[in-house]
Amino acid sequence: MNKKIYVGMSADLVHPGHINILKEAAKLGKVTVGLLTDKAIASYKRLPYMTYEQRKDVLENIKGVVEVIAQETLDYRPNLEALKPDIVVHGDDWKEGVQFKTRQQVIDTLSQWGGKLVEIKYTEGISSTQLNNSLKEIGTTPDIRRSRLRRLVESKNIVRIMESHNALSGLIIETIKGDTDVEYDGMWSSSLTDSTSKGKPDIETVDVSTRITTINEIFEVTTKPMIYDADTGGIPEHFAFTVRTLERTGISAVIIEDKTGLKKNSLFGNDVAQIQDTIENFCQKIQIGKNAQITDDFMIIARIESLILEKGMDDAVTRAKAYIKSGADGIMIHSRQKSPDEILEFCKILRKHNENITIIVVPTSFNQITAKELSESGVNIVIYANHMLRAAYPGMMNVAKSILDNDRSLEAEKDLLSIKKILDLIPGTR
Repeated sequence: MNKKIYVGMSADLVHPGHINILKEAAKLGKVTVGLLTDKAIASYKRLPYMTYEQRKDVLENIKGVVEVIAQETLDYRPNLEALKPDIVVHGDDWKEGVQFKTRQQVIDTLSQWGGKLVEIKYTEGISSTQLNNSLKEIGTTPDIRRSRLRRLVESKNIVRIMESHNALSGLIIETIKGDTDVEYDGMWSSSLTDSTSKGKPDIETVDVSTRITTINEIFEVTTKPMIYDADTGGIPEHFAFTVRTLERTGISAVIIEDKTGLKKNSLFGNDVAQIQDTIENFCQKIQIGKNAQITDDFMIIARIESLILEKGMDDAVTRAKAYIKSGADGIMIHSRQKSPDEILEFCKILRKHNENITIIVVPTSFNQITAKELSESGVNIVIYANHMLRAAYPGMMNVAKSILDNDRSLEAEKDLLSIKKILDLIPGTR
């Protein structure tokens, strides 16, 4: 019973299958659990619901577990080579699929010192996927949702955020996955798309209370974190109240831009009159916002308009340094150029100054660059800021016109979602 046993686990949602593996492992010797870190888990699937420390606390209190250590990657080999366990215990469900290669690496590594792999029969009727889906149906709390953005930034190479202007678009962001199972990590509440969806101009005509009503509708059917577009944030005294409202609602971050006066969309650049705030005034606004927040989870992100207004790279970098010093949790750098070159240059310069500050980019104009390429340039968060609304409007226009032109809806049917799929899309409809 003095044999060293190693069990690698995510243990986000501990269920009878996990307990059975640990029970069987304990029969063989002293069990060390290699607990995958948030970063390791997020490298191949969603961020775990519980933090690493919470998961560690759960496992340490399970009978038979002697020690819990961090497994920093999906690759078992670094921990195995350090510990040289006699036996690795794992469920037999990794013989096929994405973990097949990892399994073979474990076998090959153990063979170097005569160790062996013991595989426990998969516990029928237990599915982590089903449990995750059930959790989504239950929903989340403002505190849990608010804290997830910081965890995502710490755990993932790039955080992908998509614009959501109503509950339906939020549901799509919540559930959609790409061909490689990549998914969106959160939502962006855009002042542009929120006002446009209500048929109003993007000049701050929709007040905070009205926008919070829309956000609450989105939050009722989703669990992912949200970043809020607050335009200029208003006068500093008002911004303090906005921060408290957003934080209380469960929003993870607010982005404010360093301009003054009536809101004008940044993509107009100098084609319309836009006034950039002084560094001193904007730093004061950041400080007032930071002083107003209650939790450490909430983030205030400073959006720099220097490149938009053609004031040059030096001005943008000077402002970034000042805003960070004033307490900004992140810097969003904006550009309306078709090329990402000036954005990449800014990121390179800022990263030399500060390795840890969160950098946010909105590649609306320079849309040829990939999220992976942005990540490699030092970007933490990429926001697709208006694409859901821009996709919806042409579709509705085309269908409405088709019905008028053909005097019936037959021709439009090919472009429509079936009623059955709508019923399947909305939880609880059936």
